[in-house]
Amino acid sequence: MSSPFLYAGLTPPARLASLAAELADAAGALAGYSASPAAIPFPTPPGAPAPALVPAIARFDACLDFTLLEEGGFANNPRDKGKATNMGITIATLTRWRQRADPSATVTVADVRALTRAEARQIYFAWYWNANRCEAMPIPVDLTVFDFAVNSGGAIREIQERLGVQADGVVGHLTLTAMQRFDPTDLAERICDVRMEYLRSLESWADFQDGWTARVERVRAQARKLALAA
Repeated sequence: MSSPFLYAGLTPPARLASLAAELADAAGALAGYSASPAAIPFPTPPGAPAPALVPAIARFDACLDFTLLEEGGFANNPRDKGKATNMGITIATLTRWRQRADPSATVTVADVRALTRAEARQIYFAWYWNANRCEAMPIPVDLTVFDFAVNSGGAIREIQERLGVQADGVVGHLTLTAMQRFDPTDLAERICDVRMEYLRSLESWADFQDGWTARVERVRAQARKLALAA
């Protein structure tokens, strides 16, 4: 947690908001650690060896390493609706993140360029890994859902529609239970197929189709490797 002197220039309400935001982040991080080793809720096929349990936080960091390589560094492509982006974090996302502590905070392109990996990790952990319950998914489903959610805002709804559950964008008990009907490796493949269908439906497909297709295929390949190692 930040040192008290960092709040010296804030009004009392802003100090409380900042502290509350940091406490929420700390609670989320502790939840990730407390889930170690993570119980994998998917059943093991008859006769197959039980999958190795990997600590939830280690799984998150492995998925994050992969996704950050895909996202790359700073970019400000005028054709990209996300505008200024660094490590996959758009200027709009970074603004919302920092306004948790200070509702009046503004974020510039220079701020996006200066984004640290540590802050990006906090955002990804809270808003993409924890928010989508990836810790409750087995390897390699966790990677395919996480990277899809990072890359596309409609990811969870697209997956839920194919699972036959309410497409509300919130991963809860019903979504996780529906996932259990599938072998994890097969489900990861299906999620990659759903992702390609979704991307092809976007207006910007013509501009980004080569890069998007290559990324999904790399996710697919990585998922297969993780499944073999699990």
